[in-house]
Amino acid sequence: MARRLRPIGLDFVETAPVRLVFARELAAAPDAVFRALAEDVPGWTAWFSAVTSARPIGDGAGREIRLRGGTRFVETVLAAERPEVYAYRVDVTNAPGARALLEEWRLTPTATGTRLRWTFAADGTAPFRFVLDRARPGFGRTFRTSVTSLDRRLAHA
Repeated sequence: MARRLRPIGLDFVETAPVRLVFARELAAAPDAVFRALAEDVPGWTAWFSAVTSARPIGDGAGREIRLRGGTRFVETVLAAERPEVYAYRVDVTNAPGARALLEEWRLTPTATGTRLRWTFAADGTAPFRFVLDRARPGFGRTFRTSVTSLDRRLAHA
């Protein structure tokens, strides 16, 4: 059953009770990475392994995402500042126990490409927070695999 989550702002990325933070270097330039994140929402299915469906809604002000396993999100884009940051909060989800979710993708130019940092910030019931904390290694693997796939995809674009 889908539920509306608590509305949160960008500051939640620093104050959330659960913060999963991962970073990786890509050979692609920050602008190319930003375009893949913010402007090619349907393309997420080609590189982010957990995403089975992704589409922009509200003229790009939001996104509708479906994950493997049936989890669904309706999101509002909170920041799309080329090429430094792309962030969105989840407004509605069927994930049990979630109360607030925000994801931030921070891009920093490097001498050879881009450093990409993903922060998954969350609040929820005690069981939800416990499961997220235990799922940290899986989130990390998914991030590494997906970002590697994105970098390969951008190299061939």
